[in-house]
Amino acid sequence: MTALHFQSAVALARSIREGRLSARQALEHFLDRVDRLNTPINAIIHQDRAGARARADAADAARAAGAELGPLHGVPMTVKESYQVRGTPTTFGIPQFRDNVTDRDALAVQRLTAAGANIFGKTNVPIRLADFQSYNDIYGTTRNPWNHDRTPGGSSGGSAAALAAGLTGLEIGSDIGGSIRNPAHFCGVFGHKPTFGLCPTRGHSLDDSVAPSDISVIGPLARSAGDLDTALRLMAGPDEIDRPGLALDLPELHGPVAGLRIGIWMSDPFCPTSAGVGARLQAVADALGRAGAHVDDRARPAIDPARSHEVYSALLFAAMSARLPDEAYEKRVQVAERPASDNDLNAFIARAETMRHRTWTQSNEARTKLRWAWKRFFGEVDFLITPVMPTTAFPHDHTPEGARTVDIDGQSHPYFCQTFWAGLTGVAYLPSTVIPAGPAPDGLPVGVQIIGPAYSDLRTIGLARRLEAMGFGFTPPPALASHPEAASSPAQYEPSAAQS
Repeated sequence: MTALHFQSAVALARSIREGRLSARQALEHFLDRVDRLNTPINAIIHQDRAGARARADAADAARAAGAELGPLHGVPMTVKESYQVRGTPTTFGIPQFRDNVTDRDALAVQRLTAAGANIFGKTNVPIRLADFQSYNDIYGTTRNPWNHDRTPGGSSGGSAAALAAGLTGLEIGSDIGGSIRNPAHFCGVFGHKPTFGLCPTRGHSLDDSVAPSDISVIGPLARSAGDLDTALRLMAGPDEIDRPGLALDLPELHGPVAGLRIGIWMSDPFCPTSAGVGARLQAVADALGRAGAHVDDRARPAIDPARSHEVYSALLFAAMSARLPDEAYEKRVQVAERPASDNDLNAFIARAETMRHRTWTQSNEARTKLRWAWKRFFGEVDFLITPVMPTTAFPHDHTPEGARTVDIDGQSHPYFCQTFWAGLTGVAYLPSTVIPAGPAPDGLPVGVQIIGPAYSDLRTIGLARRLEAMGFGFTPPPALASHPEAASSPAQYEPSAAQS
C-alpha cells in the first residue's frame, strides 16, 4: 500500500470523501512529516497551522453535514512563496520585501481553496524567482530530497522538494524559464507548464500588479499525472475581465497510445544531453514504440534552434527586467549603451533587459513566426518529447551567476544554456508536461517533457497518464521510502490548545 504522504491528491480526497480518512487526520499526518523531515530539506518556509487546523475541522464538519464536496476536499497542500495568500509573506526571496505580508489571495489560490484544498504552508524560491536553484537570504537553501548536496531546481524548487519528500499533498508553481519543469525533473515529480494565458496569473506578484508578464505562466506540480489534470482544470479559465467573451474548451486525449505520431528530440548542439538523461528519454521512446506509437527521432519543427533560443532569451530578459529595482535597472541601461560591437553575454542581457518597444515588437514578430512553424509541425505529429535539462540535479553553486558553468559529461557549458529546452516552448507559448522517466546511473531522477500544440494541455497530460500507467511514475527518494515515518496509517491526534 502506498504510504499516505506519497499518495496522490486525488486519492487523498477520495479517502476523505468516503470517510476512510478525516481532513484533520490528513493534515496532522503531513504536519508530523514536516516536523520530522523538513529541517534538512528546507522546502516549506512558512506555515499557518492554526488556520489549516480550523479549515480541516470545517471540512470534516461539512462532510458530516452532507455538504457538496469539491474535488480537493480536505487535501493538505502548499504553494510556492510567490503566490499571494492572505496573511502570509510574499517576498520572491528579496530581502527588502521580508515584511511584505499580503492581505489577499491569488486567483489560483481562490480557485483551489474553493475546490476544498487546505493550504497550510508556502515553499522556497530563489531571489526574484530567477535561478535553477532555490536559495535566498531570507529563507536559506532548499536541498534535493534525493541528495542534499544537490539542488532541487528553481524557481519552484521548494514546491518539487516538498512533494518528493512527502511533505505536502499538492503544489502550484510558476514557469518563465523552466521553473516548474526543471524542479520536477530534478526531484522526480510531475509538472505542467500550461499554454500561455490559460491560467490567469493575478495574485502571483509582489504587489497589487495585475498585468500578466510575457512568457510567464502558473501551473501545478504533483506526484501523479491525474493530479495535474485535476489541478489544471481548477486553475484554468478566463479571469473576470475576460469571462464575458471567453469560454474554456480544451481537447482531450482519447483512445490508446497505438497510432499516435510522436517525435523525439534527443539532444542539440546548443545544449547537449548527458548520456544519463538521454538513456531515460530513449527508454520512454522505446516504451511508446512497443505500445504501437509511431516514434520518429528526426521529427523537428522548421525552426533554427539557435535563433529560437536567441529570440526566447531576449524576450525572457525583457520580461524579467520588470523585477529589477530602479537602481539596478539604471545600471543595466549603462551596460546596454556600450558600443554595438560589444557582443559579450552581459551586454546582450542588458540590451534585452532595456530594449525599446520597437525592438520588442521585432522580437515578438520573430516569436510569432516561430509559433506558426510549431503550428505546422503539429499538423504532422501529435506530440514531441524532449529533455527538460541536460543533466540530473547539479551540486549547489552559490558563486556569482556570471562565474557559473554546467558540467555535461565532463564538458563545461554556459550556465544559462540550461534554459534551451524550456525555451523552446516558452517562447512559442506551448504547453509541456514533465513526467518522471526513471533514475540516471548516478541514482538521481530524470524527467522528460511532452510538448503539444497550443491549448493541448489536457492531451499532453493525457499522454503523461498513459506513460505513468506504463511505469513512468513517481518513486520516493530511497532514503525517505524506507524512513521509519513511511507508515501508511494517518497520524492520530487529540485536539488540544497546543495544536490550535
